[in-house]
Amino acid sequence: MASLAAARYGKDNVRVYKVHRDEKTGVQTVVEMTVCVLLEGEIDTSYTKADNSVVVATDSIKNTIYITAKQQPVTPPELFGSILGSHFIEKYPHIHVAHVNIITHRWVRMTIDGKAHPHSFLKDSPETRNVQVDVTEGKGIDITSSINGLTVLKSTGSQFWGFVRDEFTTLKETWDRILSTQVDAKWQWRRFNDVQHVKANLDKFDGAWETARNTTLKTFAEDNSASVQATMYKMSEQILAAVPLVETVEYALPNIHYFEIDLSWHKGLKNTGKDAEVYAPQSGPNGLIKCTVARSGQKARL
Repeated sequence: MASLAAARYGKDNVRVYKVHRDEKTGVQTVVEMTVCVLLEGEIDTSYTKADNSVVVATDSIKNTIYITAKQQPVTPPELFGSILGSHFIEKYPHIHVAHVNIITHRWVRMTIDGKAHPHSFLKDSPETRNVQVDVTEGKGIDITSSINGLTVLKSTGSQFWGFVRDEFTTLKETWDRILSTQVDAKWQWRRFNDVQHVKANLDKFDGAWETARNTTLKTFAEDNSASVQATMYKMSEQILAAVPLVETVEYALPNIHYFEIDLSWHKGLKNTGKDAEVYAPQSGPNGLIKCTVARSGQKARL
């Protein structure tokens, strides 16, 4: 015998672009998102009994995303996700949980002749601002905000030595190396009661994103890193100190390697240690370092 242990469904990869036009100034602002909405509730019979009467069509979910984007603000994404998720559990009595994931793609206003252009933008990196919003009937709204795809590199100011050495180790200790990574940083907010509670804290979301991004960049650049582990912990501590409503901070940092190339075989050419100038960028394998840092006495919600 078998039983359905868990089920959710919805619409993924819904591409949404919204433009806000300020008629007085002529300045336009654009937001581009990729949205995923998954629903849970009394939907078991659609799987076990071929009963489609409990299915809110994914086409309806897609259209709801577009209509909500037209009628409601899409920034900050934490608010848009809360409004969207709350709609589904309020509209459909048999739907009890809505999971909303929003990827906000990076568009930066162009500067032309030293002035911000009113309606032209450029995509300067694959970096995205993401949110995961989970709206649960009777419990509230859980929000995790994140930065993804922020690629950074520094050519010095990083060490790695004193690690375990045994018969499996070939890595040499170093007191000066290139450090590069693609940042995936997440911060989990305290649970919100409802959309009005989210709106009451509206000014916190953009500020937290800026704090997390600036802290990541500043600490990465200025820390004389003993390891990726030590540097990411410092970043997390500072974000928790700066944003009281955040419960935990999580980092996942792949170590993107740049290896020295020994060129001594060619006429004694020196290109290692203090003489290293030409490196070989590596696509893999790579180190991957993760951590979750919580306030004292707290654990991350699962």
